[in-house]
Amino acid sequence: MDELAPSMEDNRRAATARLNFLTLDPVTPRDVRPPILASWVRSRRWNLPADRITLPYVADPDLDVPLTRSASGVLRQLHENLDGQPISVILTDRTGLVLQRLTADAELARHLDKVFLAPGFSYAEQFAGTNGIGTALEGGGPMHVFGHEHYAEDLEDLACAGVPIKHPVNGKTVGAIDLTCWRKDAGSLLMALAKTTAANIRAALLKDSSARELSLLEAYLQSSRRLGDMVLAVDDDLLLMNAQARQSLDAADQRAVLGHAAEILARGTTESVTAELPTGARVRITCRPVSGGPGAGVIQISPHSSGSGLSTPASGHRPPPRPVLPGLVGRSAPWLVSSREVDNACRTGQWVVLTGEHGVGKVALARAAHQQNTPAGLFHIVDAARLGAGFAAELEAELADDSVQALVIRHVECLDKGGVMATLEALYDVLEHRPADPPWIAVTLTTEDTEPPDLGELLSLFPLTIEVPPLRHHIEDVRELVPHFLNQLSHGELTCSPDAMQQLLRSAWPGNTAELCQVLKQVVVRRRRTGVITPADLPARAQATSRRSLSQLEALERDAIIRSLVANDGHKGRAAKSLGMSRATIYRKIHDYGIQPP
Repeated sequence: MDELAPSMEDNRRAATARLNFLTLDPVTPRDVRPPILASWVRSRRWNLPADRITLPYVADPDLDVPLTRSASGVLRQLHENLDGQPISVILTDRTGLVLQRLTADAELARHLDKVFLAPGFSYAEQFAGTNGIGTALEGGGPMHVFGHEHYAEDLEDLACAGVPIKHPVNGKTVGAIDLTCWRKDAGSLLMALAKTTAANIRAALLKDSSARELSLLEAYLQSSRRLGDMVLAVDDDLLLMNAQARQSLDAADQRAVLGHAAEILARGTTESVTAELPTGARVRITCRPVSGGPGAGVIQISPHSSGSGLSTPASGHRPPPRPVLPGLVGRSAPWLVSSREVDNACRTGQWVVLTGEHGVGKVALARAAHQQNTPAGLFHIVDAARLGAGFAAELEAELADDSVQALVIRHVECLDKGGVMATLEALYDVLEHRPADPPWIAVTLTTEDTEPPDLGELLSLFPLTIEVPPLRHHIEDVRELVPHFLNQLSHGELTCSPDAMQQLLRSAWPGNTAELCQVLKQVVVRRRRTGVITPADLPARAQATSRRSLSQLEALERDAIIRSLVANDGHKGRAAKSLGMSRATIYRKIHDYGIQPP
């Protein structure tokens, strides 16, 4: 990035670009730097207010951690060298939580307090919008944010230079250093000074690193240089991975490799095993302990070819490669991990708790896993949210039926104290009367803002908990879910246009997969049953990207604005006139509701 101090003309141009951005008018790359524009886009998607800054107080910062201990001398020396200049030296952790702030200028200190740039507050981009700390951490590199480049208006009088601090052993970001001053005082050396400070803190961290960490790092670097395979290094709180391993192993494969390696390293011997990873790949895993304690070592992974001298790890049940359970679609890593875990639990008869938000597919996963493993068996559901006073009798009847091989108890968070006790009694009875062949039982626990009842004793009967991810965490699966649902709803006579698909991918889906299905059902019932779905066919809630829940009145207003924008070909002025509101008001509401104009 350009380290020259921005001119007043640069600041005026940024101010104009920011105004255009906030009113959804065009912004050209000449007007604002691409990293700043990208950060503005993220800030708007987080639905942050642009006219003020309100930050959460996260926690009292813990100053007895390696980062603060190593950085303290560096920061103290820098503060003394600045000798009363109006520059604040700020240290944060890797999440943007402010740990320390050293400010010699009283006026600047008061202003920073006013905008919550103080210990205990988070300046992560998702809370503070575009700023030197959060945007540097988001991008993973140095970031200079000047004046009107800040997303929040309250920060426009400041200039800041932030640099992530990388751990010298594992390379992970452990925090950030930020230098903040008045916009009028910003000089070309601010970023250079911030980079130098980050390098000094990194050197201090290396000096303070343990001999065991350094020994592990040396062994890892030697293996990475000498071998062409995937290489990892592990310790109790350390994981190093070369580029080939990062590119070749997804999250599930990584966990499998680390599980095999942990067993080998615990024995303290150098040996190799063959293993089949969750993706179906067969590999050879070679582990070499590093002195300094059990569990530390270097791991080499290579494709397996037939040979001798290799052992196969003893495990009860090997997971199948890439399970695609019957009736389900989606191949993203988070969804496949949940699918595989539910499939394994069903296969082994392990009772399980399925947690997650409303509509993520907890019951669908349980049903699909049962169909995969016992396709001829009976699968029943008891819903605590619907049966009310009749829940206990219904559950008892289901569990008394020996032909039922799988049972899902939905919405256990809705049970009152009596319902919990009745469920416990019924489950203890089935374990007593069918000890050799109990049914597979899964309970679903929907995570909400409300405090669930005391389920400790009930959940203790379920040794495994699997979290089913919300749709926004595997949004790429929308590309498979949409044709899947449309095929069910329209018998293959309806498809989705690329523009409509992009709109669906941009939506937040607070109701998750169930909401996506309902939106498509609404399209089929009210708009189109054959042909191609366009963005105009989508209901209003699928044309907005607001991340907060709307009141009924707000939802009605949002829907009216979207309908007016569609009717006026996206012209905001004509849409505002037809609704009887000013142009400024419709701009503000478009931003507040996260509406994407057609």
